[in-house]
Amino acid sequence: MEQLKSILKNFQIPDLSYEFEIISNGFINDTYLVSNNGDPIYILQRINTNVFTNINSLIKNLDLVLPLLQHNAYETITLAKTDSGESFYNEGASNVWRLMTFIKDSVVFNTTTDPEIAFEAGRIIGLFHKILDNFEVDQLEDTLPKFHSISLRHDQFKEVYERAEKERIISAQKAITFVEENISMLKKINADELPIKVCHNDTKLNNILFSKNKKSLCLIDLDTIMRGTFLYDFGDAIRTIANSAVEDEKDLSIINFSLEMFESFVEGLADNGNFLTQKEKELLPLGAVLMPFLHGIRALTDYLDNNRYYKVSYETQNLDRSYSLFRFAQLAIDNQSQMAEIIGKKLG
Repeated sequence: MEQLKSILKNFQIPDLSYEFEIISNGFINDTYLVSNNGDPIYILQRINTNVFTNINSLIKNLDLVLPLLQHNAYETITLAKTDSGESFYNEGASNVWRLMTFIKDSVVFNTTTDPEIAFEAGRIIGLFHKILDNFEVDQLEDTLPKFHSISLRHDQFKEVYERAEKERIISAQKAITFVEENISMLKKINADELPIKVCHNDTKLNNILFSKNKKSLCLIDLDTIMRGTFLYDFGDAIRTIANSAVEDEKDLSIINFSLEMFESFVEGLADNGNFLTQKEKELLPLGAVLMPFLHGIRALTDYLDNNRYYKVSYETQNLDRSYSLFRFAQLAIDNQSQMAEIIGKKLG
């Protein structure tokens, strides 16, 4: 706690008595809720520079995009400035900190079975894209190059597989087989046919802030803002909105694909008008397969590589994540025609 207090002294904020609470939703950064006399005021984060190695590009992207996210239906998040006027405080090579305003009475949901929440998630993601639609996207730098490249993730998987321990390969055989059976289909998706946009690139449900009356406020965890296709933000949202099970659910019979939640989410997108091209609409159902598959192969690769990337609370958690994600990907494959019908009806 004393270290965290010393970090805060480097930001241009009132000199108060602050308390800290660990927020553990994320797999990458260390996040703390900062309060004064029990009243939450800020979110303090230490950026994982082992993952975000190009910290200068990350800072540049946020400095470009955050000021543009101004809309009467979108809550603004502000980064506190350091004493030297920077958006981030660099304590050393592995300790880069940022401090942002806390939106009072905001809540997050890891999963949902509420159509209103699904609708609001679609509305705010669509609004995010609509606000930034005219931004000159080439100004952004790729903080995580080829972040959603299925070819890259497959190459990484194959490389790790060659050196993985035999026991881990045996325990993960069903997941490995799923990769082999479906990778060709997903590699056929031609992202070059789609417009390049400002994307959040990590639009899982708990990266959306809601009010207590279930109105979506804004997107959070913005480190992955860079160039991408809408397919990524769509598929990433669907994997946590159409499925009410947690990402590392061990009981695969619980994994579900709710067409009701899917339709509500698409209705939320449509609330922003027509901001998608016809080709984007055509590929959205495959996006709902691509993103859970991509996260699944990353988790599987990390398990085979002895859990070097994601934080885990037990040894086989990454394997459980991969099985859960692959199960949802299979359900998304099974629901391709139903998704296309809903998209055609709601988005035109």
